[in-house]
Amino acid sequence: MAPGHGSSSPDFNILKAGHIEYRVTDLEQARYFYVDLLGFIETDRIGNRIYLRCLEDWEHHTFILRQAEAPGVGHLAFRVESNDDLDALRRLAAERELPCRWVEPGEEHGQGRALRIQDPLGFPVEFYHDIERVERNLQRFHVYKGPHVMRIDHFNLHVPDCDAGAAWYRDTLGFKCSEYTETNDIPPHLWATWLHRKQNVHDVAMMTGPGPRVHHAGFWMQEPGNVLRAADILAGADFEASIERGPGRHGISNAMFLYILDPDGNRIELYTSDYMIVDPDFEPIRWDLENPKRQTYWGAPAPPSWFNNASRVESFDPGEGEFVPLAEPTIADRPSYVGH
Repeated sequence: MAPGHGSSSPDFNILKAGHIEYRVTDLEQARYFYVDLLGFIETDRIGNRIYLRCLEDWEHHTFILRQAEAPGVGHLAFRVESNDDLDALRRLAAERELPCRWVEPGEEHGQGRALRIQDPLGFPVEFYHDIERVERNLQRFHVYKGPHVMRIDHFNLHVPDCDAGAAWYRDTLGFKCSEYTETNDIPPHLWATWLHRKQNVHDVAMMTGPGPRVHHAGFWMQEPGNVLRAADILAGADFEASIERGPGRHGISNAMFLYILDPDGNRIELYTSDYMIVDPDFEPIRWDLENPKRQTYWGAPAPPSWFNNASRVESFDPGEGEFVPLAEPTIADRPSYVGH
């Protein structure tokens, strides 16, 4: 089966990447980094959580900061078309014997009932429909701060078996593939994949590595100049050590990028200039694992930290430990992904 053409027609409709929750050890320091420097909008602060959104977002939140003892990811979330979709996903979780629970209205501030599962890959994933509508600041140019982060775009995940991960999202959840990287083994193995529900390159991507871990959350900007402005702002505030990689351009996705680390080491990507995918018969783009231009089109290699470091994710059942145990990649005689 070609990477982009799953046979799944699920009885639910996932719309897009919705929000992500980052664990931080110093909530005030994290707020300074994301709100005062990068210009995220603080919608609410309730207890040990700060709810943020971007300039174009109309949902109550697309990013949550939560005070915790150690950094990591609490959950990531996708929005679905209707509340009926939540019931369908609950049936799927029961059929697959996946841990799941209802998140009741108000438990996550500004959000209605949601379904949270620990998916087969080990990630705590929430699905929601009802969300409080708030002011969209797209044309309130006088309130723009920082480098102008417009909206949440995608999640990037580390998984030990990319073929299995892609099959879950493609064949069960109904995602489509835009681009992918394969090894030169016979038969080849999927090394990384970019999957989408909305009409751009990805809502979720997966790369081979110890997992489950979240590599980054991606936030979209209007133009390359905003990416450069983000680098200038961080350097001007003496946060140049937070700039991990870039600015640069990916071969995969064609996007301009800047990867930055918050004070706890959680990573985000500031991202722009990717492309639209409107046609249902779009042919996914294949990249050879040995082609370095897939990662950085201009040729500059990524630092080893970009390949090796990622955020742990919470276990669904606190009785089983705070973080999900990591699994190592399973591809036999796999090439090292450091430097590719």
